[in-house]
Amino acid sequence: MSTRPLINACANADFEAVALPHLNELYRAARHTLGSQAEAEDAVQETYLQAWKSFYRFTAGTNCRAWLFKILFHVIHHQRRKNRRWQTLGEQEEFLLETLAYEAPIRQHLSDEEVLAALNRLPENFRAVILLADVEEFAYKEIAQILDIPIGTVMSRLNRGRKLLRGELGGYAQSYGFAAGGVAMVQAA
Repeated sequence: MSTRPLINACANADFEAVALPHLNELYRAARHTLGSQAEAEDAVQETYLQAWKSFYRFTAGTNCRAWLFKILFHVIHHQRRKNRRWQTLGEQEEFLLETLAYEAPIRQHLSDEEVLAALNRLPENFRAVILLADVEEFAYKEIAQILDIPIGTVMSRLNRGRKLLRGELGGYAQSYGFAAGGVAMVQAA
């Protein structure tokens, strides 16, 4: 006969005896902190799950109530951080949509020679990043490893290099009927 079930039964009984008397207090604190009954119930349930899983680390005779509240507020903090991340992403998307200016694409019938000539006029550090990102389709992390530069530098050089390339190709764009601002020019008939 194994002693494992006997130990687990004793641990479960100890956990119930020590932790369950604080259930109402934990729920009340979670309800006031979160403001929602459903969120409070979820937080208390997660608290008891984590406490039960780590009950072997609890030292008998210490303040179980404080230990449970610490777990509860850790769970609440984690829930808020997770929710804030989703809210922040939504707000950032709205901000980007409101503030980014539309840039019309350059016509597709530019010759390769024109683009290559414009690309060759760029400084080498910008040209290398543009070639690796836009032509070879490497990820930023891979480009950083290839060029042995930080990933932030890759993103910065790519952004600045693309702006320089747009400037280089601006004359060609105007010759194809685009104004400097990216708006199509209307020819009088």
